[in-house]
Amino acid sequence: MKRLQDRTALITGAARGIGLAFAEAFVREGARVALADIDLARARAEADRLGPAAMAVGMDVTRQDSIDDAVARVVEGFGGIDILINNAAIFTAAPIVEIERADYARIFEVNVAGTLFTLQAVARHMVARGRGGKIINMASQAGRRGEALVAVYCASKAAVISLTQSAGLDLIRHGINVNAISPGVVDGEHWDGVDAFFAKYEGKAPGQKKTEVAAGVPFGRMGRAEDLTGMAVFLASPEADYVVAQCYNVDGGQWMS
Repeated sequence: MKRLQDRTALITGAARGIGLAFAEAFVREGARVALADIDLARARAEADRLGPAAMAVGMDVTRQDSIDDAVARVVEGFGGIDILINNAAIFTAAPIVEIERADYARIFEVNVAGTLFTLQAVARHMVARGRGGKIINMASQAGRRGEALVAVYCASKAAVISLTQSAGLDLIRHGINVNAISPGVVDGEHWDGVDAFFAKYEGKAPGQKKTEVAAGVPFGRMGRAEDLTGMAVFLASPEADYVVAQCYNVDGGQWMS
């Protein structure tokens, strides 16, 4: 039997990148998957490509009505939610003396409040349903330590790690396992944007920062979205029933904890 047979997963930020790789892996493992994204058209296209085991829902994690509506649509469409992956996030960078309050607020609204209140909405459903569940939050190596130009993003991901620990300790009494994955540098659309920030603030040529960080990974290259799927499948499966409030590094050896 496939490892996630007959389970239903809701994945935020699933129209591209890491979230989409999770959706593809979960479908292969027998799950029904709801691809939630603010870009509904792209989520629908990917869900159509994945077939009848996938559906798309629009979700803006900064709006509670959007979160609640998406959760309700998935419950209606698939009969319940067994797994949540809080993947939606955004990035910013600036020197401390140039951080803008609006930029700070946006990062925390998406990365922290979005994670918390999506987790809360799904956990309420799981508690009422009485069948437990698995919740996986996407942290980052940036949440393990500070960076001179990345203070706000680092702080937001440190908050995700802390929320994972607190929620994990609170919800396990309901049979809900909450854990996190901490990627390192993962190639893709996201890192193209990150590279642009460093080109601006460090005076680097486009692509230079990306080359430098890839060279610094002990494994010998940047991560790929598919490098993270094995950990996600494990944490979503019954094999992880005794794993509670942990944050796992999947980063090619960049951080040891």
